[in-house]
Amino acid sequence: MTEPSNNTTHFGFKSVPKEQKVAMVADVFHSVAAKYDIMNDVMSMGIHRLWKRFTIDCSGVRPGQQVLDLAGGTGDITALFSKRVGPTGKVVLADINESMLNVGRDKLRDLGLVTNIEFVQANAEALPFADNSFDIVSIGFGLRNVTDKDAALRSIFRVLKPGGRLLVLEFSKPQSEVLSKAYDLYSFRILPFMGQLIANDKESYQYLAESIRMHPDQETLKQMMQDAGFAEVSYHNLTGGIVALHRGYKF
Repeated sequence: MTEPSNNTTHFGFKSVPKEQKVAMVADVFHSVAAKYDIMNDVMSMGIHRLWKRFTIDCSGVRPGQQVLDLAGGTGDITALFSKRVGPTGKVVLADINESMLNVGRDKLRDLGLVTNIEFVQANAEALPFADNSFDIVSIGFGLRNVTDKDAALRSIFRVLKPGGRLLVLEFSKPQSEVLSKAYDLYSFRILPFMGQLIANDKESYQYLAESIRMHPDQETLKQMMQDAGFAEVSYHNLTGGIVALHRGYKF
């Protein structure tokens, strides 16, 4: 594992030029988009749906609110928010990856949920929205793939309304040594094998496993959110810390 310099960043366990990471991550998600939902269910044994519902329950979302589901991918979290904000509200599903966005758009249309949903291809580091636009911003399992996470957090802070909140649902650091060792075994031995078997793509799922390990731990991400301007930042560990939900407010 090589350490990044000022001009490089992590791509999994590799160190790559910063300007190349966006395209490399794009290639991963172009590759996995078609089988993304199936792999999520298989990889997590369906538990990812509980994590996402917990996120919505913690959001405090109300009818009529404006929500940005950033790195929204195939639209699981968008669908849940769409039902909560109702016909007077709006959910923007934003993702940098066109393939993921297309899969999400098709899925939500099939569910009949597009009347209050807008689809936008956008980079989290430079969001194409006006200041103070959203009551809630969520980013589920996407922040770890962003090249400049600090820039993304500042961009999110800018587009939130005063009083608005950010929810970051992301893989994190298991809290017990036993769980951590079992998780490593699963991630690096079983996960790439399943990626090959189901999606015919071992390399992409190897990257996804590595990207989880390179993501900041719970306390580090909390500090990064505070540095970006968020107040009352807290986190809740899920499944022993394999996943954590961070919350912060813009006052």
